[in-house]
Amino acid sequence: MANIDDVARLSGVSKGTVSNVFTQNRRVRKEVAERVLKAAQELNFKPNYWARTLSVKKTNIVGLSMPGENTKFSKFHMSLINGVLQVCYEHGYRLLINTMSTAYQGQAKYMTTNPVDGEIFLDPEQDDTRLTQRTQSDPPAVVVGKPPERLRAQLCYVDNDNEMTAEQVTQYLIRLGHRDILFLNTSEERTVSIDRQRGYEAALGQAGISVRPELHVFKDASVLSLDYGWESMHRLIAQGVSFSAVVADTDKVALGVYRAAGELGLSIPGDISVFAFSDDSVFAPEFRPPLSGVSLNAEDLGREAAALLIRRIEDDSAPIVHQTIRSNLVVRESCQRIP
Repeated sequence: MANIDDVARLSGVSKGTVSNVFTQNRRVRKEVAERVLKAAQELNFKPNYWARTLSVKKTNIVGLSMPGENTKFSKFHMSLINGVLQVCYEHGYRLLINTMSTAYQGQAKYMTTNPVDGEIFLDPEQDDTRLTQRTQSDPPAVVVGKPPERLRAQLCYVDNDNEMTAEQVTQYLIRLGHRDILFLNTSEERTVSIDRQRGYEAALGQAGISVRPELHVFKDASVLSLDYGWESMHRLIAQGVSFSAVVADTDKVALGVYRAAGELGLSIPGDISVFAFSDDSVFAPEFRPPLSGVSLNAEDLGREAAALLIRRIEDDSAPIVHQTIRSNLVVRESCQRIP
């Protein structure tokens, strides 16, 4: 197996020059660097990755941290990952996706520093220890979603305007004549739940409709999304709570609503209109009629998050930026005007 001495001999330079070509610790003339790289390719020489990392104190790896429960990627997550990968490809970075369960993170053999130059965090919560720790130490971080308010000045983040989107969805249903709108929000711990609640209540207030507390439900974080939609429908109908439309946190929650409606003898949209804060569902064939949703432009979210992060990695004086990505309503046949 070839080593650095062989490359130096074949290219006619010193070992130090070969090292500088690969570590980029010192500038090497273009023609010399090309000669070294050609020799390395001929000899099939590749520098030891971890030795190089220790030398330059850089791994060229970007991390993407997702809660451990989200091991089955939705189309939203796949699109976001594709956006991150595009920017990583353009800048010479690898991507490490971290979905490690909290059950493992406390074990001694897993208590090591992440081998990344920076990290993107998804699904921020009000009391998010991942973000608190990151504001106190390196490496840099970018959040997809809004960090807790106390940390926003210290962290870059990329997000949709969730308050405006929730307001638009609710306004759309109100224009169809709906006044009793069930909102199956995400868990109260998630920061996005606050913005969506504000938008929902703002639209009701503008239309002169009183907020009914029983029609605003927060998800239990321990309950699966599909079960959340299904159980909420069964429970509220059994309690005699009346509503003519449902706004669901995700397509999975909406699928639970669809299944429960079928069991309860309710037609969609004849008896209940349904709108979800997601689109392009992997469950699309199961939605009959097709589900109205919100396109969150996840690929754009991923691209912008990765671009902000790499900028911070390569220039630690780069400013803290808060970026908003547009979203748009996609109306299909799951909503109907009340006669």
